[in-house]
Amino acid sequence: MSERIKTYSEFYQFYLTEHSKTGTRIFHFIGTLLVFVVIGYVISSGKERFLWYIPIVGYGFAWFSHAVIEKNKPATFKYPLWSLISDFRLFFELLIGKQKFKDRNKQPQELH
Repeated sequence: MSERIKTYSEFYQFYLTEHSKTGTRIFHFIGTLLVFVVIGYVISSGKERFLWYIPIVGYGFAWFSHAVIEKNKPATFKYPLWSLISDFRLFFELLIGKQKFKDRNKQPQELH
């Protein structure tokens, strides 16, 4: 990706290719879910000091998956806002089944 992406629609298609492996999607889903858990805890307990956990769990799980599973550089560094939006979009699309956790690069095996 040498040229800068100009539209969010283009970016999201790129984002999905950078999050094609099952493990990456699972780690992103868990990280985003934990963001909601932390927010819920802070709201219910009034303990704002736990807000600093949000970037740790959100980015921690995501960046780990890019380094270890996907073996690519997170788009966050070049497109921070679109990446954040896409993390939440992918989370909800996985939740409702619009996107699948299954590895997008694997083709179904032929029956012999």
